[in-house]
Amino acid sequence: MRQRGDERGWALLDALLEDETGHDLAALAGTVLGLPERGRYAVAVVPVRGSAWNRPAEAHGMRFLWRSRPDREIAVVALGEAGPAAVAALLSDGDPGPGGVSPVVDGLSALGAARKLADAALLTCGPGGGGVVGLDGRVAAALIAGQPALAAYLATDVFGPLLARDPADRSLLVSTLDAWLECGGSAGRTAARLCCHRNTVLNRLRRLEALTSRSLSRPRELVELMLALEAVRLEPSTWPRTEPEGG
Repeated sequence: MRQRGDERGWALLDALLEDETGHDLAALAGTVLGLPERGRYAVAVVPVRGSAWNRPAEAHGMRFLWRSRPDREIAVVALGEAGPAAVAALLSDGDPGPGGVSPVVDGLSALGAARKLADAALLTCGPGGGGVVGLDGRVAAALIAGQPALAAYLATDVFGPLLARDPADRSLLVSTLDAWLECGGSAGRTAARLCCHRNTVLNRLRRLEALTSRSLSRPRELVELMLALEAVRLEPSTWPRTEPEGG
């Protein structure tokens, strides 16, 4: 019935994706579409592109059911034994541009929640971002991306004091923080990544702490620094890039 484009089945699937509830809605959709009511599912969201691309129907034990929206394509994926990473890799190979994939959800009744999580993953790609991504390791970025006003406030509140610095200097300090976080807080690994001495990394981080009035050794303040960094990474305009006084 899926192949014949059964409108009833697609309408039921759309209702589930919009998080609608009703008596036996998931069971009815599963029957009409030939899907198990309980099982491992994920949802993928890909923005509509100007050029056509091949949407997969079945691959690696996964089954894709696609729905079109004015601004995006949505896939309900019956995962089988696969996981969200396999969905992201397959869609990235198809070169659809940026996209988001939800974590695994249990059953058709959870498709609405999965669609929202896929939307959140998509937001973490940022402007001009590419590749299809899941939420694994991106939850903080998703929280920031979903609150643009809060992101702008946090970026300015945390990094605002750096605006008085030379643009190259403030970029150096923020990029050192980024590398230090990526290296798990190891000054030695950060130095190797940035091709500088370990003491140089420590000096930059101390300057950053002094300018932001936040300590990397205090968990709450470290969280603020991390979230502010995500805000700047996702939307650079959240951090005003004014020149220092005097040019």
